[in-house]
Amino acid sequence: MAKRRKVANLLALAVLSALAHRPMHPYEMAAALRGWNKEHDMGIKWGSLYTVVGNLAKHGLIEELESGRQGRRPERTVYQITEAGREELVDWTRELLSVPHTEFPWFRAGLSVMAVLPPDDVAGLLTDRLAAIRKGIAGLEELYERDSAQVPRLFLIETEYDLAILKAEEGWIRALLEELTTGTFPGLPEWRAFHESGGLSAEMKELAENNITDN
Repeated sequence: MAKRRKVANLLALAVLSALAHRPMHPYEMAAALRGWNKEHDMGIKWGSLYTVVGNLAKHGLIEELESGRQGRRPERTVYQITEAGREELVDWTRELLSVPHTEFPWFRAGLSVMAVLPPDDVAGLLTDRLAAIRKGIAGLEELYERDSAQVPRLFLIETEYDLAILKAEEGWIRALLEELTTGTFPGLPEWRAFHESGGLSAEMKELAENNITDN
């Protein structure tokens, strides 16, 4: 029987990973995750932190270790990970590494509707994106070179992945831009004509209609 999954979001995974390091109260968890750059890795929404901590405790994946107050500060509850929490952390990490998940990047969404813009506009926008990507690559390479002198590669592997993805996108956009600027992109004349005339050709209308299906 498959294990029933209790953890349902990346912030929960991040909290478990922090508590696997040592017991913490929520404020410490946030500080640790920010220090480890997990908000970049997992797209963390900090406003949900206390709700997630409460849900993890409710399901027995973490538990209260102690509560205390220092001076005029509010009372803080320190949590520790349970054995069930460690098992869940390991189980979900295995899944994230082994099973591809469908993702919906914003850039892909933009590409899917880029026909609403004239080709020259698209080429200009992609040129801007290409410049930003190259700047991002340079920045990451600088950080990686700095950190690799003292941080084991094990803790920089996600930066390597980011660089690989950015470099792949940089190469793909560069090739697409060459097609757009040299006129070798298939269907480019029809694309231009659509914006010049303000309407789709009969052939393109038929193709669009053929892909509309009733539920």
